[in-house]
Amino acid sequence: MRISQKDPILPEHHLKTHTKPSQNPNQGLSMIRKYKDEDFNAVLELLKKSLVHDEITSELLKEKLQGDPHFDREMVLVTEDGDRITGFMQGVTRDIRGERIGYLKLMAVDPDNRKKGIARQMYGMMEDLFRKRGVRKVRIFDVPLNYFQPGIDPRYTEALCFAWRMGFARFDDTTNLIADLEGRDWETARMEHDLAEEGIVISRATEEDRVELLRFIEDEFALWRHEVSMAFQREPVAIHIARFNDRIRGFSAYNGNNVGNGWFGPMGTSNVLRGRGIGEVLLKRCLSDLKAEGNKKAIIPWVGPIAFYAHHAGANVDRVFWRFEKPLN
Repeated sequence: MRISQKDPILPEHHLKTHTKPSQNPNQGLSMIRKYKDEDFNAVLELLKKSLVHDEITSELLKEKLQGDPHFDREMVLVTEDGDRITGFMQGVTRDIRGERIGYLKLMAVDPDNRKKGIARQMYGMMEDLFRKRGVRKVRIFDVPLNYFQPGIDPRYTEALCFAWRMGFARFDDTTNLIADLEGRDWETARMEHDLAEEGIVISRATEEDRVELLRFIEDEFALWRHEVSMAFQREPVAIHIARFNDRIRGFSAYNGNNVGNGWFGPMGTSNVLRGRGIGEVLLKRCLSDLKAEGNKKAIIPWVGPIAFYAHHAGANVDRVFWRFEKPLN
């Protein structure tokens, strides 16, 4: 993971000069301003009302806001209509493989206040903020390190239309799978015994493994470093590792993102050890833990190898997401 240097902070007057208040005949003047801590509950209720295909909790919103490793208060906007918040948009920037990318991480407009240009005005201001920070392209929702969903669920049709109107183009799809935790036996003792005969030892990670594991991830799976770091904060540590010749060569984690929602991942195994069944054991250990926590289902997000999870966890496609991107000239 590459941690970017601190972005320049725009002065307060920047938002004021780019705000375009509009008169609402029912409730008075609408104004776009920066998010304040005291807006939290109103924003939470707005997201619950707007994101009808998702479950938004107070803990989840805290994780997405201040819990983001690059949280920037200057890039969190609300639209206020009288004493009501009718719109919300959170932006973040990431340095990904040497490229600075801007992301719309969360956004919502009150259903009763749509088609009034609220999202368009907020995005216009957000795009200015992205440009000030050297962003060359913008994506929607699929934010590495700390994300809510890996793209737009096409059932949110108005969000799709917004993306197209703002000049975004769909460039990829991705998938969340769901695994039934109650209907399977996640026992791995026999497989672990067979792996041990080959010199591969599976165990739960401990704090003493942190430095070595993060170094291994930095070398092979850099974008997952933050989620794995978060999994180290759980009790017990929500990570399992595979050692070969006393060196970490594989890992799996859970509860590193969207904590409390049965979220599995990330998981990775060194190229030199793939095909030996290590991934299956690491996966099942995490799913067993999630089941012990009381989860009935596990979400396996942003999936590439669908067949692997379908075979070893009986996972099925649950949601499909469309990914959108817009270059900034």
